Amino acid sequence: MSGGKNLAQKYSKTIDERFERESQAVLALNSHYDFNGVDTVKVYSIPVVPMTDYTRSGLARYGSPDDLQRNVQTLKVTKDRAFTFIIDRGDKLQSQMASDAGRALQRQLREVWVPEYDAYVFRTLAASATAHGNYSTEAITKANAYDAFLKGMEALGNANVPDEGRVAFCSYGFANLLKQDSAFMRYGDSSQQMLSRGVIGEVDGCRIVKVPSSRLPAGAAFLIAHPLAATGPKQLEDYKIHDDPPGISGWLVKKSFGQRAA
Repeated sequence: MSGGKNLAQKYSKTIDERFERESQAVLALNSHYDFNGVDTVKVYSIPVVPMTDYTRSGLARYGSPDDLQRNVQTLKVTKDRAFTFIIDRGDKLQSQMASDAGRALQRQLREVWVPEYDAYVFRTLAASATAHGNYSTEAITKANAYDAFLKGMEALGNANVPDEGRVAFCSYGFANLLKQDSAFMRYGDSSQQMLSRGVIGEVDGCRIVKVPSSRLPAGAAFLIAHPLAATGPKQLEDYKIHDDPPGISGWLVKKSFGQRAA
């Protein structure tokens, strides 16, 4: 051969992994209800009765008694999701064993399932808040970011939502505006170290958590929730890795989910 250079090439056995994060939506959910073996759970909500004036005569001195009612809320698994992929045995051998079924499964969970699950939970919670009129269309600036947050906290307080345990999920853009608001810097608890789930501080018992804007509903700056108000069971959360299934020399990976946020 004439001319040119014949240079060797090599593939690294170290996989170049993408950035990922664990689920943040779980901070807003409870697991109070057992969905094992069913797709629907009915939950009783017992109302109260009004106070009356005690009358010191007659046979109904405490007022006229009525049967205590039982309201029923229906919780139903509304999502049935899955994924599957094949790792050919020859492809794995000829790529220096880079395509590992177990690692590929975990990668799929981190990069695909967690973002979808979080976005679904936030979208469902925001839709419920909007349906009940608990939202604002006020434009957020660095001068009013903290005030907008406090108005949301006030609305929850007026609805008797406990102060402790609240979680505010906010976009990075809102977090940047919040940190430029002098009122937040004066009164917010900025002494906390940043946690793995993106908590940047706590105000009046409410943790403030930064999440990617792609996981929040379009146009949402922040969302305040309490775990007592929402449940998000993950039903049939199973996976299978089939070694040499019929027609394939290699591995067939499958995983399914049933989920709901209410």
